[in-house]
Amino acid sequence: MLNQINDPASGYFHCTNRERAIFEAGIKLGTIYHQYVGVPINLSNLTSLENAIKESVMVQPFVVDASVKIDSEVVKKRQGVYKYITLSGDMLAVSVKIRYEDAEVTGFLHYVEKMDYPLMYVGD
Repeated sequence: MLNQINDPASGYFHCTNRERAIFEAGIKLGTIYHQYVGVPINLSNLTSLENAIKESVMVQPFVVDASVKIDSEVVKKRQGVYKYITLSGDMLAVSVKIRYEDAEVTGFLHYVEKMDYPLMYVGD
């Protein structure tokens, strides 16, 4: 794993290790959202897509753990005549744990019903 000492980009960041970890979490979550929303899905490919999303984020710098869940109940309810729909933000529940030097944070992407919005935020 890279750390600040051998991170070639460290000189571009004028922030704390925690702030850098939060930045990295935001980049990872934004990438997941904007890369995968709109992908055709049905009940037969949910698990493989969850795994693909997780594996793609796990190879990125500073990621130590990730979890991806697509709400199968939403998929069941929305399937149309052709038996597939496209992935949307309200179906995703994602967490990404980032470690940068001595700082560790977890970023989340969850649909917040009262806001009617797939919110990205930092937990710990």
